[in-house]
Amino acid sequence: MAELLDEVTDLLQQLIRNACVNDGRLESGQEQRSVDLLASYLEGSGADLERYEAAPGRSSLVARIEGSDPTAPSLLLMGHTDVVPVNADRWQRDPFGGELVDGEVWGRGAVDMLNETASQAVAFRRLAAEGFKPKGSLVYFAVADEEALGTYGAGWMVEHELDAVRADYVITESGGFRMPLPSTGGIKLPVMVGEKGTYWCRIRVKGTPGHGSMPLRTDNALVKAAEVVRRIADYRPETNIIDAWSQFVRRAELPAELADALLDPRRVREFADTFPDLGLARMVHAATHTTFAPTVMHAGIKTNVIPDTVDLEVDIRTLPGQLEEDVLAMIEEALGDMRKDVELSAASNDPATASPVETPLWDSIQRVTEGLVPGSTIIPFIIVGATDARFFRRAGMTAYGAGLFSDRISFTEFASMFHGDNERIDQDSLRLSTDLWLALAKDFLG
Repeated sequence: MAELLDEVTDLLQQLIRNACVNDGRLESGQEQRSVDLLASYLEGSGADLERYEAAPGRSSLVARIEGSDPTAPSLLLMGHTDVVPVNADRWQRDPFGGELVDGEVWGRGAVDMLNETASQAVAFRRLAAEGFKPKGSLVYFAVADEEALGTYGAGWMVEHELDAVRADYVITESGGFRMPLPSTGGIKLPVMVGEKGTYWCRIRVKGTPGHGSMPLRTDNALVKAAEVVRRIADYRPETNIIDAWSQFVRRAELPAELADALLDPRRVREFADTFPDLGLARMVHAATHTTFAPTVMHAGIKTNVIPDTVDLEVDIRTLPGQLEEDVLAMIEEALGDMRKDVELSAASNDPATASPVETPLWDSIQRVTEGLVPGSTIIPFIIVGATDARFFRRAGMTAYGAGLFSDRISFTEFASMFHGDNERIDQDSLRLSTDLWLALAKDFLG
């Protein structure tokens, strides 16, 4: 419907312009701006609205259509309102302008994940305004702080206000994009049934201070840190074929030779190293390996002082079943004889989570997706980043990452825009996602 596409486009543009940039500091984000916007948009629809504030300015919104049958399954649609920082100099357009250009909305968060936050809100409002009477309750949750571990968002809500967001099933980011798979059985659309764990590690490299004018044979912590970074970057953990990966490969209906390669620990790394589609190659690698990415370094106090300490931050993503001791063993293996020169500390230890595939919600997503994209089949996948779904899985709920996107933007370009440059989403995808939420609510909740 044309009016719904106009609504979701306009709402997405406004969410982008609110610039709820979350850099990890308590005072960043200020998601109250988008909560104000969404509350204003949803008011008058007939739904119950409630705001929650974990810290000043860090607001979340819960909207609810109460079900008629307490025994029927309930569904929560969740989208976050914060976005990651941006280097505007690298963008072709204003990252917070929300411009509509040739059928695409540009701006930080357009892909991650304000498109779903907006389309869920539009679908929810339409259902409420139409007088939708579901058997099980339908909840819309616009949440703060997803981009910085959920401390002031989903994590806080599950810990302090669980009844407000409790549901049997949860849907959040991100699935429904068209992976360039040589499938023999039509279009395959991934639904995220699990996610990798997050182990953010701080490594302090120790040296000895000295005068910068006499560098010969000094114990320069920055020089040592460069070697630490090199060793971590070169480290190759073992390939690990987890259950979610096996299910993905088997259900994708790939040519036998390719499927065999993707299930063979000896061959999957070679595939990732050589496959021409870089976005898919990176995802294959991340879904089958523990990954290590040195991302932040702080060193030195003055140009003429040899630094005696360097603090390095490493983003480590773990697979299901891996514990802290497994990660520490891998770090020691990577560093080798340099382990004695560093101090290790965990900034975050958040293990991997997963939900079952064989559920009524899975069947419902398949039905409505096939109706919107004829000939398509959903397949399970594990998201290689972190989402707020993990909090709900640990509270006993089934959580999926789902959506529906067109093929206008290639998978490689789409994947590169998560926390990347020139982020944008096409209106065909906005329409498909809105239609998905409308159809899913009616099919699943009745």
